Amino acid sequence: MAPLLVLTNYTVPMVTLPQTARDLGAGATGPVWMLGGIALGLSALLLVSGGLADDHGRKRVLVMGTAVLAAASVLAALSTAVPMFVAARVVQGGASAAMLAASLGLVGHAYPSGVERVWATGRYGAMIGLGTAVGPLVSGLLAVAASWRIAYWLMAACALALTVVSARVLEESRSAEPRRFDVPGVILLGSGVATLLAGVTEGRLGWSRPTALGAIAAAVALVACFVRVERRRADPLIDLDLFKRPPFLVATGGALVVGAAVVGLMGYLPTVLQAAHGLTPLHTALLLCLWSGLSFVSALLTKRVRLATRSRLALGMALTALGFSGLLGVGSAFSGGLVLAGLAVSGVGPGRRAGSAQ
Repeated sequence: MAPLLVLTNYTVPMVTLPQTARDLGAGATGPVWMLGGIALGLSALLLVSGGLADDHGRKRVLVMGTAVLAAASVLAALSTAVPMFVAARVVQGGASAAMLAASLGLVGHAYPSGVERVWATGRYGAMIGLGTAVGPLVSGLLAVAASWRIAYWLMAACALALTVVSARVLEESRSAEPRRFDVPGVILLGSGVATLLAGVTEGRLGWSRPTALGAIAAAVALVACFVRVERRRADPLIDLDLFKRPPFLVATGGALVVGAAVVGLMGYLPTVLQAAHGLTPLHTALLLCLWSGLSFVSALLTKRVRLATRSRLALGMALTALGFSGLLGVGSAFSGGLVLAGLAVSGVGPGRRAGSAQ
């Protein structure tokens, strides 16, 4: 349930961004940060959360993450200005990082290897696809019936319920050999990733702006310092030798490309369709349900596809690229058939790639 709740919460503002930005008096940069805030917190703390979960208890980190998500969702529902809303989304991102890292660790502990692990990771990926369907649909329906704020109250209630259930039902697990907490690595990597994302976010308003260039330059410097420090540590936050292994590079590169494509699709396609072509939040939510619904079904059925891991990954990437090509130019001209076909084909891609995670 953790990945379902995380992705539902992640995608809640996607189809209601125009209304939310208008109610909070957002300026030119406001909507960009309102969408990117959760990604900032998630990307900065995901790796850190994984280390904490392995060393100090995956159940503990999951319960703490869901409790923080509940509190941050209340803050988002009560927001009266853009900075307050963005701060709430950043905290939600950090909480989501803890939930994803800990829940995936619990899955890995329960299914160490073999076919059962492939099935388990496939179901995990299916929950991610289902979450991307539920979030826009719920927020679109609630925005039409009442207000965009109701969705965040609902997220708070669900997170609180999951906190209670996780605390009572789950068994604790942790790494057999805990490592020393890498404070310099955590600070440098977290700051570097957060600064890079901030620079990319600001860059959407002009890549020559001093704010964007300064943030990207600072991110490069921080990551370079991280690499230098980690090479000298006995227990680094991440083993840099992994980057010398082609399978690791391909798997993480595929996750990066597909993740960026999905965020781009979910984050900006609804706004484009509403602003340029007059679609309602509910209409755009239903369109995105086609994409995410097929992703959900594809991930569930991945165990029936008799392909090697590398072939699954390649097929998923190819389908994603093919489907997104049908969405080119949607900002200037809307073709219902092309949009539906593009969303359908690209929706199968992430599900196929999810089945390659082992």
